[in-house]
Amino acid sequence: MSISATQSSASQSTGAAAVLVLGRLLISAMYIMAGFSKLTAISGTAQWFGSIGLPAPTLVAIGVGLVELVGGLAILIGFQTRIAAVVLALFTVAATLIAHTNFADMSQMLFFQKNLAITGGFLILAVFGPGALSIDARRG
Repeated sequence: MSISATQSSASQSTGAAAVLVLGRLLISAMYIMAGFSKLTAISGTAQWFGSIGLPAPTLVAIGVGLVELVGGLAILIGFQTRIAAVVLALFTVAATLIAHTNFADMSQMLFFQKNLAITGGFLILAVFGPGALSIDARRG
């Protein structure tokens, strides 16, 4: 039998559950840190957002910081994981298309590629869920 998106958390091996926790930690860490940084340095973030042409840069900075921080924390603890993963996948695609399409700049091309890979990770998490070691699994 193949792995299915409806696999019971109770039947998931301890090793698989631990790998999913590690994966959630690794994919969420960047978003938690980025969101915290944006929210604790609103003026600098807003200034940069304004420089790339975003409207209402202070409000956008707050919104982006909250999406990153709250979404990252949800992924980390495995709470509403599938929803958070879809939101962060869409957010990451949008951020990539807004801020990382200057392919003449090699670093922007690398950010673009990295963000596509991260989006893939979020989509996998959205389909397969957070695993047995999560709030979602405890809630049933």
